[in-house]
Amino acid sequence: MLPAWLEIIIRSFSLIVFLMVLTRLLGRKIASRMTYFDIVFAIALGMIAAAVSIRLIDVLSGVIALLTWGLIGMGISYLSLKSKMVRDLVHGREAVVIKHGKVMEDQLKKMRYTPEDLLQQLRSKQIFNLADVEFAVMESDGEINALLKSNRQPITPKHLGVQTAPETGVQTVILDGNILDEPLTTMGLNRGWLRTELEKIGVSPENVFIAQVDGMGELYIDLFDDTIQIPQPSTRQLLLNSLEQAKADLETYSLETDNQSAKKMYRQSAKELSSVIYDVRHLLK
Repeated sequence: MLPAWLEIIIRSFSLIVFLMVLTRLLGRKIASRMTYFDIVFAIALGMIAAAVSIRLIDVLSGVIALLTWGLIGMGISYLSLKSKMVRDLVHGREAVVIKHGKVMEDQLKKMRYTPEDLLQQLRSKQIFNLADVEFAVMESDGEINALLKSNRQPITPKHLGVQTAPETGVQTVILDGNILDEPLTTMGLNRGWLRTELEKIGVSPENVFIAQVDGMGELYIDLFDDTIQIPQPSTRQLLLNSLEQAKADLETYSLETDNQSAKKMYRQSAKELSSVIYDVRHLLK
């Protein structure tokens, strides 16, 4: 006969594993942005599991109840995918709360939302002036997404007519002192490159808490020992310096040569390189 405290621990651990499997079967949505239905559903599963853990109900009844709730949840999720009417009924519908810069007071009242709630949600989106908002929608989970007026939107390369290369994203290549080969391969790199970069700053992989590489091949490092100062990444600055040096060399060659054809070529090359530097300077700073 097991002691009561040990039996509770075993029951709780078993139920945690069971709930993890059950929630994975229900889908990732219940673990991310939850609607009111998802919250109620998660609370019910937790209450049943807790009741079984402390023997308020027997194990068999608890497992049957959890399976019943789980099957119902999967059934509702399936119906929600197939029918918008069921989806709207269970999870609710989005509501327009600002339209053409005007707050829709009736919609706010219908959603039981106060003006203070609206302003708070906008501030969480870094929007502090209501007059800057053209359109805002309250999603089914209660979050508000807003579209700024055209003259308040940040300028992007597209607005300036500048073509940009696709970003490859940032990859974590060291985590908790362990080198991760898959992210390195994704970036087209290997352990040899990583060890060379670490040797430049006198750091071994075992002392690195997190290391990341961005799309420009720049390595960011955070050490376990926060008192150690490491040099800031300089790959971009070195590239910019190399481009500017090449431009200066071309201009010098054009002045020193007496060959008119070569002089013209050097000047043209320097002009083209100057244009390239102008386009990429903001990326390399």
